[in-house]
Amino acid sequence: MVKNIELGARCTRTLAIDRARTIDFLGDDLRIYATPELVRDIEQTCLDFLQGHVAPGQSSVGTEVSVEHAGATPLGGELRIEVEVIAVEGRSVTFRVAAHDDVETVCTGTHRRFVVDIERLKSRVRKKADAGATASVATATSVATTAPALR
Repeated sequence: MVKNIELGARCTRTLAIDRARTIDFLGDDLRIYATPELVRDIEQTCLDFLQGHVAPGQSSVGTEVSVEHAGATPLGGELRIEVEVIAVEGRSVTFRVAAHDDVETVCTGTHRRFVVDIERLKSRVRKKADAGATASVATATSVATTAPALR
């Protein structure tokens, strides 16, 4: 359960755009912040914020991301990600998100996270992974036994 979190609660994270966060199709001299990295940084900012509002043994997983990445931040630029809690419904927390560099607003949107019990989630994922491994072996065996013999 989410505790001690109010609508309007805010968090800001500032980061430098390093090489690993950029795309290169414009050439090495015009590397810019990649959208998947922006989404990852938004999720991490919200996750870090929520960790202070969940019980021990809990964390949160991202369930929805909707962003408009409208500005290009170059390699070496500084980015400020701002998140604000706009809805709390049980274990679901929705954030309004925005990112700004020194020149413009780079991104606006929303991000939703769901609070989970870590051990319970591990158990569900292990069960699914085991079922997937069993299904893969069964499929491989079926294909091997029904495939025509090569001459």
